[in-house]
Amino acid sequence: EGELIFRYILEMTGARAPVRRLWLSSLTEGAIRDAFRQLRPASDYDALYAAARCRSEADWIVGLNATRYYTVRYGTRGLLWSAGRVQTPVLALIARRDDEIRTFKPEPFWELMTRYRGVLFTFTGDRFWKEAEGQEWLGRVQGHPFVIRDVARKQERVQPPLLYDLTELQRDMNRRHAMSADATLKAAQALYEGKAISYPRTDSRHLGSDMKKEIPGILRDLRPIRPDEIGRLDLEALAFSGQIINDKKVSDHHAIIPTGKRPGALAPAMRKVFDAVVTRLIAVFYPACIKDVTIVAGESNEVPFRARGVRVVDPGWTVLYPRRAENDKENGEDEQELPEFRPGESGPHEPFLRAGETTPPKHFTEGALLGAMETAGKLVTDEQLKEALKERGLGTPATRAAIIETLLQRGYIARTQKSLTATDLGRYLVALIQDRALKSAELTGEWEAKLRAIESGRLDPRQFMDEIARYTADLIRSGDAVTVDAGRLGECPRCGRPVIEGRRGFGCSGWREGCPFVLWRQYKDSELSLEQVRELLQLRVLLQPVSIEGSGPSVLQLTDSGAIVEIPVPVGRERGQTVAAGRRRTPSRQRAGARPRRQVEGEGSRGLGPCPLCGSEVVEQERSFRCSGGERGCGFAIWKMIAGKRIGVRTAQALVREGKSAVLKGFKSKSGKSFDARLRVQDGAVRFEFGSR
Repeated sequence: EGELIFRYILEMTGARAPVRRLWLSSLTEGAIRDAFRQLRPASDYDALYAAARCRSEADWIVGLNATRYYTVRYGTRGLLWSAGRVQTPVLALIARRDDEIRTFKPEPFWELMTRYRGVLFTFTGDRFWKEAEGQEWLGRVQGHPFVIRDVARKQERVQPPLLYDLTELQRDMNRRHAMSADATLKAAQALYEGKAISYPRTDSRHLGSDMKKEIPGILRDLRPIRPDEIGRLDLEALAFSGQIINDKKVSDHHAIIPTGKRPGALAPAMRKVFDAVVTRLIAVFYPACIKDVTIVAGESNEVPFRARGVRVVDPGWTVLYPRRAENDKENGEDEQELPEFRPGESGPHEPFLRAGETTPPKHFTEGALLGAMETAGKLVTDEQLKEALKERGLGTPATRAAIIETLLQRGYIARTQKSLTATDLGRYLVALIQDRALKSAELTGEWEAKLRAIESGRLDPRQFMDEIARYTADLIRSGDAVTVDAGRLGECPRCGRPVIEGRRGFGCSGWREGCPFVLWRQYKDSELSLEQVRELLQLRVLLQPVSIEGSGPSVLQLTDSGAIVEIPVPVGRERGQTVAAGRRRTPSRQRAGARPRRQVEGEGSRGLGPCPLCGSEVVEQERSFRCSGGERGCGFAIWKMIAGKRIGVRTAQALVREGKSAVLKGFKSKSGKSFDARLRVQDGAVRFEFGSR
């Protein structure tokens, strides 16, 4: 943070000169002149400095100690386990969602529906989990007329969305254009430096009252590039509602808005971000979208049904977002247009049972993850409630993109199309960390709220840092003190009741009340011992690897739903999990009396770097670049001739150290056709990768 960087410089130089602070939310000439006329004493920002320093030092203390602790305790050669105050809860959020999907078992259900006058009506009761029960209710209405009992009409007003803060801008760009949070931030920063938009790293979605006089001029300057949209506004009489102007909700910087400068040619990403910011500023002054909503209640043989119809009376601000309106229409299954119904009318209908299956939750997209980080893991759709939870979010708008990129670079998560998923390495790290607080989004959210309290002068920084120091000491002590109580089995992961032993396994003592949790003694081809069962139930993870047929050694983890998930044990050094990847290592000291390491194919073999499978050195041989570890190596090899193209040392080094090569030209297919491709190390083998990924 800028304030902290400057204070560090001031502290290190020992400067004693008076300091006044220039505070900018825009880089236009007028904004800079105004800011210079309103320089403020540095002491006005002492609380901001204190909060920034506490955040930095807390991250350093927790991250340094947790990383060293888990690396020393669980690391192997070349394996560094990186943990942190914010990155670990974010990783745990992703891993938990993936486990929910992995262990999800779809359940069939049936819904009672009927069609009357071409309109689909739905039974107002619950869905049926047994088809026979659904068929029984279907039989009740077959052969009986359908009667309209009530027609209720109301008008709904959907207000325009709030202005952008950085997180909402990143989410919107990810949702609409599949842009990463990092790409959006870079584009927004470039636009800010080009004086086209205001300061992007803001967490406010409102403007201060001092901006009222600026907005008409900004829109007037932008009218040449948006003549139709801005032409519908009366710039002399703009309606500034509390959704737009709210001094209490503007922190250091106001919401992201255009400055009025019309940029020239822009890169595609910058153009998308600029267009979105301009459209949002226009949209907040458009009228609400007005819908007529009709709820029709009917019945057949005293079985109640309901239909909901929606008709857009005035699209209002939604005319600016035609694709969004179309998506809402496609996703809103019950938003059908209804004919005129009269209470008391009746006639024949067509009842039927519609079969369906429960669906698992979806993997996090980057936009969805940013939303979860903003609300500390709580799923919130209401914008006002989201604003209230902001103080307890994970990270800050300025750091969230970097947190996601850090997890990607360390190999703990991966991008799969639009989704973010935890890798086996990331899942293994989450399983290793026994301290639930370190993985807790709620605790990190509380810390963020306290940092904001420091920033506003409501909390003593020393009090916060004392809490961080105590927590870190407890983290190390409690990790060393983790034990399994041999006097009990453990608690049910679903409901918390004690677990009891049965003939073939272990189950919840609340089975009479309907708790279905069971842990069988036999897990695939392994039989769990009583000690292993206790460890699973009490610690939720079995860190002593179990050999699973077909998948190798794995640790077993017990989820909150009571399902077991397998996490493969990392083999040696896997690319990406350590920031030391690619650095030269200090040679390990030869033990007295130890046999010299076997050199493969003579003393002249050239080392290229550590093997991505086992961490041993990869060396050059006559026909390949091959792992030198063990008696014969682990089997990893890069052939010098691949698809008719010779692979040189530089390409092999890139594959070993970075996991991929540049795009190479001149490969030959089996049919003799030439093609270009990138080489990538995947699952211990060298594979082709096509396209520009």
